[in-house]
Amino acid sequence: MTVLVLDIGSSSIRALLFDDRARLIEGAIATETQQFQTEPTGAATLDVLAVQTRVERCIDRILEHPAARAIRAVSVDTLVGNVLGISEESAPRTPVYTYADTRSAPDVEQLRARVDAEKKHQDTGCLLHTAYLPARLHWLRRVASEVFVAVDRWIDLGTYLYHQWFGPVPVSYSVASWNGLLNRSTLTWDSEWLEILGISERNLPPLADYAPCSYVLNDLYARRWPALRDVPWCLPVGDGAAANVGSGCVSPARVALTVGTTAALRIMTDAPLPPVPPGLWSYRVDREHHLIGGATSEGGNIFHWLTSTLRLPPNAELEQMLQSLEPDSHGLTFLPLLAGERSPGWATDATGIIGGLRLSTSPVEIAQAALEGVAHRLALIFEQLAGLCDDGVELVASGGALAASPAWAQMIANALNRPLLLTSEPELTARGSAILALRALGLADLDDFPPTIARVVQPQAEAARKMAEARARQQALYAVWV
Repeated sequence: MTVLVLDIGSSSIRALLFDDRARLIEGAIATETQQFQTEPTGAATLDVLAVQTRVERCIDRILEHPAARAIRAVSVDTLVGNVLGISEESAPRTPVYTYADTRSAPDVEQLRARVDAEKKHQDTGCLLHTAYLPARLHWLRRVASEVFVAVDRWIDLGTYLYHQWFGPVPVSYSVASWNGLLNRSTLTWDSEWLEILGISERNLPPLADYAPCSYVLNDLYARRWPALRDVPWCLPVGDGAAANVGSGCVSPARVALTVGTTAALRIMTDAPLPPVPPGLWSYRVDREHHLIGGATSEGGNIFHWLTSTLRLPPNAELEQMLQSLEPDSHGLTFLPLLAGERSPGWATDATGIIGGLRLSTSPVEIAQAALEGVAHRLALIFEQLAGLCDDGVELVASGGALAASPAWAQMIANALNRPLLLTSEPELTARGSAILALRALGLADLDDFPPTIARVVQPQAEAARKMAEARARQQALYAVWV
């Protein structure tokens, strides 16, 4: 049998086929690229009709693969923390506003004066921030009131696609938990936020678990994709939830570290209602499983900025130089908040800072300081998360940025003072989505397919000590700045 996975991310859309052991089938990937629209200043939006076209083109192409004849289920993971308004007929009334759109920053402060922010953090698992819907909807009502009142329902990107393919459907607890409006204890829309924002449950989709797989295409799309005519689909889940499952991090015994364009540390737990540590968030994988962690706005994007801004040597030569340098030997303190801050401080006006620059400072030293700076931010998140982890917790690390730079992986191991178990599995997020579908079919448990570990990066004691001292400097700079 085959599982079709749609992996809808911020920079790419893929359709992939996996077998019944959650292994990627050779040659079974169809890809489209996309990027946020960033005008005017602060915007980060998507054209939902363009996204729909890209996703459907990927499905068209993947169904040409021979293994598509054996598809038994479809699973979807998506970027989350997004919203668009639709009409009563499910037509889009707004663009897709993504988590990266910062135009609601003034509304964060206005709402902070109206609610107990810490209580809402524990109620919903989300902090007051531009990444979440309370500030976004408050902003839209304030600056575009005519559009706001014309919207019949506020939904996410994945739910919009399902409206087109199936008709009105619920949103999964997983996706809903990323928007800041889901009450963690009741798994209903938070009544206090609804009252403050001037909306009702009718203006939001109904809620359900991602499983069982029970959604079947409408006639229009069944004719377009006859191979999927009678195939059940699961509701979409958040991409971070799928990534944890694909990494084999399905309990507090293992933390998933993902370094892509941005970075995140996450654990899964089935504890009844675990407290949310300060600065972190709590989302859902499904009704029983919480996903707790923190994400930075920096990751591989820092490396891209370095290589496009500085006169650095070619990547292979740069890697060799970084491996030869002593930790924190550059005399710099780099606060790498070039794309703003999420965990752990959530400062809405955050920017990057480099302290200690001299005429003698080299581009390679700046690069080393920047990459170490990201490692320090991840260490701060891990410190907050450690209290929820099992003793002897393992860190499973993945992402193209780490695979491309063993030097950076070593910096992170030293900063966290923990071994990093680097996986060799391709497409971990989509792999996790496939495992979730197999579970929904009753064919697997979440921990049935642990990932292959390619190598282990051990922390170096003296380097870990130096990194801890450098992290203290970075925190002192952050404290002065904020």
